[in-house]
Amino acid sequence: MLMYPKIDPVALQFGPIAIHWYGLTYLAAFGLFMLLAMRRLRHEPFASVRGAGAWSRKDVEDILFLGVLGVVLGGRLGYCLFYKPGYYLSHPLEIFYVWQGGMSFHGGMLGVIASQWWFARSRAKPYWQVMDFVAPCVPTGLAAGRIGNFINGELWGRAADPSLPWAMVFPQSGSMVPRHPSQVYQFLLEGLLLFMVLWLYARKERKPAQVSAVFLIGYGLLRFIAEFFREPDNHLGLLSLGLSMGQWLCVPMILAGVLLWLWGAARPAPVPAR
Repeated sequence: MLMYPKIDPVALQFGPIAIHWYGLTYLAAFGLFMLLAMRRLRHEPFASVRGAGAWSRKDVEDILFLGVLGVVLGGRLGYCLFYKPGYYLSHPLEIFYVWQGGMSFHGGMLGVIASQWWFARSRAKPYWQVMDFVAPCVPTGLAAGRIGNFINGELWGRAADPSLPWAMVFPQSGSMVPRHPSQVYQFLLEGLLLFMVLWLYARKERKPAQVSAVFLIGYGLLRFIAEFFREPDNHLGLLSLGLSMGQWLCVPMILAGVLLWLWGAARPAPVPAR
């Protein structure tokens, strides 16, 4: 049994200016996205597109900028709607109190979907080509976010058997009960494992929407599994069938991924760009 190592959430302090580790993990996520997206430009079909529809570094930069907006706005609104709709309906101004915390991955994903739809429309690029370009570059950012959760000592796991070698006590949970370090589980599953699966799958040109579909299925399944070890939100607890809100939000995600993959498989193979 391990004790959570108390980590100062402030990485650097310059007078009144504090730089938090969590903010640095976001910067790492954006940097990793940029690095991977530039390598993704060498993959097909992106490397073969010529003319007005050709892919460039500028496209990557714009995708990242719009994606950041989608993550922040969608993540915040998703948290308010999915996890505390009654509270924020009564306190609408607090929706803007982002410094108090409260972000939802599923809301952020919807925000990214909307932002990339705008990008595809404004650049006259096929929507699923854009989404298939983005999908393999996302999991490393999710991994960075889970490191931030661990440093902050938040989103700890459910009670674990004390004999589990990596069971950890999180004093900030209000008890000395050994728990699963669920942030680490999610780092490994939704971050590293999902990245490896998606990156390898996407190295070969697939039919439109199939890479995006594998992301939906993969993240949904891995998050569903990880939620069995993560402490549910106090104000929600476990819902129907003993599942958490995070698990219920993953169910339509998985189903949508399966349907999307089948839809993509039924489409004709893409014609190589000239």
